[in-house]
Amino acid sequence: MSQVIPATLIAGDGIGPEIVDATLAVLDALKAPFEWDRQVAGLAGVQQSGDPLPKATLDSIRRTRLALKGPLETPSGGGYRSSNVRLREEFQLYANLRPAHTIIPGGRFDNIDLMVVRENLEGLYIGHEHYVPIDNDPHAVAMATGINTRQGCRRLLEFAFDTAVATGRKKVTIVHKANIMKALTGIFLETGLDLYERKYKGKFQLDSVIVDACAMKLVLNPWQFDMLVTTNLFGDILSDLVAGLVGGLGMAPGANIGAEAAIFEAVHGSAPDIAGKGIANPTALLLAAALMLDHCKLADQAARLRKAIDEALNIDKVRTGDLGGSAGTAAYTQALVSRIANG
Repeated sequence: MSQVIPATLIAGDGIGPEIVDATLAVLDALKAPFEWDRQVAGLAGVQQSGDPLPKATLDSIRRTRLALKGPLETPSGGGYRSSNVRLREEFQLYANLRPAHTIIPGGRFDNIDLMVVRENLEGLYIGHEHYVPIDNDPHAVAMATGINTRQGCRRLLEFAFDTAVATGRKKVTIVHKANIMKALTGIFLETGLDLYERKYKGKFQLDSVIVDACAMKLVLNPWQFDMLVTTNLFGDILSDLVAGLVGGLGMAPGANIGAEAAIFEAVHGSAPDIAGKGIANPTALLLAAALMLDHCKLADQAARLRKAIDEALNIDKVRTGDLGGSAGTAAYTQALVSRIANG
């Protein structure tokens, strides 16, 4: 019997509760040893306690240091900041891990197996912005300050390089814009090259590419890349581009890793337009749960989960509408549970 692992569960908004229920059913079939502490955030948090990130939710994550969350809606108006950004800051979740793996063959790109590692806390996302009024225009000039620190670059790059070694990646590419933003992204490139020479040389191949060229190369020939590691803004953009190579955000899991906690999520939105209709695709959250199992050193259960997803989609051909099928969430979930039970 596996040791019980306490974990925080946030169902989220819109289709969140439906895909979370589906994921729990599959994890139960796997006999995953998580002991869930259910909490709320996003719109549900505002409705229950007037805060998208209630204190009880933060306290729970502080205790368990592990969370699985559905998509959160940031309430419009009222000056609410993104709950996802707040969670990253609160728990110093400096590394964002976004794998992209072809599951359903026959799309525009086949046999994609890419990993994007994004710095999560620095760069232009620190939120130091202001306007300068001129004459009668209060928004005449908009200014933003980006900050990258040596320490922040190093811990993210060490995480990426260690992950590359642990997962057998053959090549890591540092993505930057040091030809123009010589200081802001130059420090990231410089830190990565130095770290590789001192600690990682020979463990994998390292190269670098300018971000705009990287975007073009990803569309022309994504197979030339293995792992991309980059700063916050570039990582945000490229991780969605890479998700597009394997069918979109419905197939894209995300992990946010820090020294004090790890939070796993589906990176797509809450899709309120299809909430409650029983047609949501839980694959992204299921793949996030597989990343969570990996993180907890439960590689065998993670592999069984990924195998069940592959077989349900490609052998049983049980697919939700967004994947060209006609199955609802419940039928897809049942197909996965059956695969696990018979696997």
